[in-house]
Amino acid sequence: MRHNLRFQFLLLILISFAFGNKAFATHSRAGEITAKRVPGNPLAYDVTYTGYFDVSPAGIGAADSQTFVLMYFYAGSTDGATATPRQVDRITSLTRNIGNNTTQNIYTTRYVFPSAGNWNISVTIDNRNANILNLGPGSTDRLNFYVHTTIVINSFVGLNQTPVLLNAPIDIAAVGQRFIHNPGAFDADGDSIAYRLYTPQQSTRRGGLGENIAGYKHPNLAFPPGSTEGGQSPATFSINPITGDLIWDAPNTKGLYNVAFVVEEWRQGIKIGEIVRDMQIIVEDAKNDRPKLDLLPDICVEAGTLINQTVKATDKNGDKLTLTTSSGVYQATALISPAYATFSVPQQGAQGTVTGLFSWQTGCSHIREEPYDVLFKVEDGPVAGTPNPALFRKLVDITTLSIRVYGPQPVNLRAVPVTDAAGKAFRVSWDAYKCQIPGAKISIYRREGCRVIPIDVCSPGLPAGSGYEKIASVGVGELFYVDNNNNTGLKAGISYSYRIVVEFPRPGSNITEPGYLAGGGESLVSEQVCIEVPLQMPVITNVTVDATSETKGEITVKWIKPALPEGASIPAQYKLFRATGLNESVYTNIATINTNLAAGAPDTIFVDKDLNTVANAYRYKIEYYYTEGGKLVKLDETEAASSVRLSQGPASPTTIRLNWTANVPWSNDGRKHRIYREDKSKPGTFNRIAEVSVQGPQTYTFTDDGTDKYAQDGTVNVVIAKDSVYCYKVETEGSYNNSQIKVDPLYNFSQIICISAADTTKPCVPVLAIDVLNCDSLKADSFCGQKTFTNNLSWTYPQSAGGKDCDQAIVAYRLYYTRYEGDTPTLLKEITAPVATSFAHEGLTSFAGCYYVTAVNKYGTESAPSNTVCKDNCPIFKLPNVITPNGDGKNDLFKPYDCPSFVQSLEFKVFNRWGAKVFDTKDVNISWNGQTNSGSDLAAGQYYYEVTVYFESVQKGGKPAQFKGWVQLLR
Repeated sequence: MRHNLRFQFLLLILISFAFGNKAFATHSRAGEITAKRVPGNPLAYDVTYTGYFDVSPAGIGAADSQTFVLMYFYAGSTDGATATPRQVDRITSLTRNIGNNTTQNIYTTRYVFPSAGNWNISVTIDNRNANILNLGPGSTDRLNFYVHTTIVINSFVGLNQTPVLLNAPIDIAAVGQRFIHNPGAFDADGDSIAYRLYTPQQSTRRGGLGENIAGYKHPNLAFPPGSTEGGQSPATFSINPITGDLIWDAPNTKGLYNVAFVVEEWRQGIKIGEIVRDMQIIVEDAKNDRPKLDLLPDICVEAGTLINQTVKATDKNGDKLTLTTSSGVYQATALISPAYATFSVPQQGAQGTVTGLFSWQTGCSHIREEPYDVLFKVEDGPVAGTPNPALFRKLVDITTLSIRVYGPQPVNLRAVPVTDAAGKAFRVSWDAYKCQIPGAKISIYRREGCRVIPIDVCSPGLPAGSGYEKIASVGVGELFYVDNNNNTGLKAGISYSYRIVVEFPRPGSNITEPGYLAGGGESLVSEQVCIEVPLQMPVITNVTVDATSETKGEITVKWIKPALPEGASIPAQYKLFRATGLNESVYTNIATINTNLAAGAPDTIFVDKDLNTVANAYRYKIEYYYTEGGKLVKLDETEAASSVRLSQGPASPTTIRLNWTANVPWSNDGRKHRIYREDKSKPGTFNRIAEVSVQGPQTYTFTDDGTDKYAQDGTVNVVIAKDSVYCYKVETEGSYNNSQIKVDPLYNFSQIICISAADTTKPCVPVLAIDVLNCDSLKADSFCGQKTFTNNLSWTYPQSAGGKDCDQAIVAYRLYYTRYEGDTPTLLKEITAPVATSFAHEGLTSFAGCYYVTAVNKYGTESAPSNTVCKDNCPIFKLPNVITPNGDGKNDLFKPYDCPSFVQSLEFKVFNRWGAKVFDTKDVNISWNGQTNSGSDLAAGQYYYEVTVYFESVQKGGKPAQFKGWVQLLR
């Protein structure tokens, strides 16, 4: 080993000496390393260094002489002394001048990695260009340029290649103006991409390793204090972790600046690689205003949709504009399957305004989980007659169009009863699916009871919390599935709902290769097919606010009569329960109503009085009892239904925004909700001013500009003034979409709110904390037998923020929750303030989850989200080291000790002393009995095991952990 290291060290010296005349002369501005897997060999990659060099008169000779680079390959945790160097020549035909005195050089080599694992690739370029203002005093000594990329080669995560960065890392910024750069990252495999800032590095000259440049400062800190384009101090510098927008708001000193950031690649919650981009920003004292692109909304389209999106840019100085684009969806990059997108600019170079048309005929091959990002860039230029056009400093603006392509909705789902030896069964069938993608699967879901669920085209698949269980998956070409509940039969007297979702393979992957991993997104969920049985429970149909008052509020609750269960008798009984709040789960019995279930009897209505409907929403449920053997017996309880809660959204001086919500078992989506405003000339009289077509809860909003948009009951227009108060209520329309429930549609009023446009200030942001587990202090049996878990949260509300007093008129806090880090949180609970600033989230199946909290003032205005706090589980897993399968009931099976915690799944393998695998299983209990998979007894002796355990985690897909050890087999 010592001789081998000595040989590698000498080799590095010889290579550096041999190539020194060409390697020490460059003026490097920017660069990054990318890698593309070679088909047919999971260890072979085409690795490319894309370098950007200064070709101003002082640097062009040095840049031209950079005919090769030295590229180093080494294991992620290995010292650089063992790095493998390789000379990589420039592809001269791909060298091009990209403007701004910059040339782009491409260096590519094919490299076969020695084995799977985490691998680093690095490139060092001798000499950055000089006088980089934020790299410290050393920048005048011509620091070298260093970047690296990490890739993971692992059959578990599947085949992979790095993203490519399609937007060049050289841009012009202007003093005093907001600067934005986006790398235009595109991942052909459809993996998730995330971004974070990084410190630029220089080589240690130890075989490809790098170290942070000690004098580096973020560019906004190089010449403090600075200010933003809008005049706020200090200037800011940040990167959006999701979109990759790198924003410097705003430069204050002319010169060169280098910054670096990391482009991370994630697959099913596992990071599988990262690229470091080191880029240069050229700040000019431009006598010019940057052009501006109109922002583009994110869009979600069904595969097969033709997208036609107009892109518009303007320049207030009337400069000539050039509008360009980059993305993996264009044929020039060939990173996706045809059809490719096109972008046309009929009046390229127009003055003041330029418009382009982005067109893309999407198809089935474009379906994937992650969105496609299309970057648009506008650059201004001098017009004819501009004095000294050579001195004109071109400025740019960018914007990104995010497109999610989802699978079409499966159609014509049907279900019929069939004869089955197991008992009750249904044959579920559907029409042939539009997108016959090889490797795609149709997943069949079932739930007890039929219920309409919201379908959001931007979140395909089944929404969380819908109550469906995945019961099977079949090939995309299949047309039916027989459900007999795994040969145990389905329950009699129960209504069942079925839905199907198509799950797609990862785009760009070869599904025939070992290690292929699906993950390319889902279709919209199908409409349900509902197998209904007669309603044996009451169903709540109305929770409507009749009177708004702090002490005399009233709510009317209505429900429908159930059928009498077979074998039951009357009298029956309803017990009505109430909870305070939209999501509260602590109920109080407020009424007991006896009934003979007679038609027309007034026993399915209750008016709840003396409520504070100003401050609170209320939620109701019913327990239903029937007579059996002369005694009342509880059959079940209904799903809970809340009143509609109306609140004020963000205010402005001339409009008032309303938001409303309800937590109900029926669907209020896909309907028209009605907005009413009090007629000030007739106090107490409300005039309908609008009907809002809603799709999902996020669309339950209306902005009143004073115009009465509903003329059928008379037109009453007003002028919204900030010193006046206006009163509103909302009426929702909903349905169970169940033919047995004859009350349809369902209408329910909110409380009345009286608000003004004067409150334009949001409440301050609370500070949230969570009780964190100390995993090191826990014992192996800490959670033994525990079925439910609790997260304790607490928060504080500030007195001031940013030197300004906070609005102390806080009436509620809203706590939001998501099971997985990175998902969009949903409202967990609204808590009346200032009674409580803590909450125990009980009844969890594990600790894993993330939260944030907001504050709501008396106008209904909600603050920005607090800090997000996440809590993860403590993985506990321990294995024995002996097995004695002799049938005595002691140590007969090799399995985890009691109470392994939060185990989601595992992969277990046993090897003999020669390294041959003798047994494997995915059983979470392992239960190895000392035999091979074929059932043959293994000889006594020592065996070795590997077990990869996936623990329930705040990360999607679980948190993997690997355990290795030995076990003595005794007979």
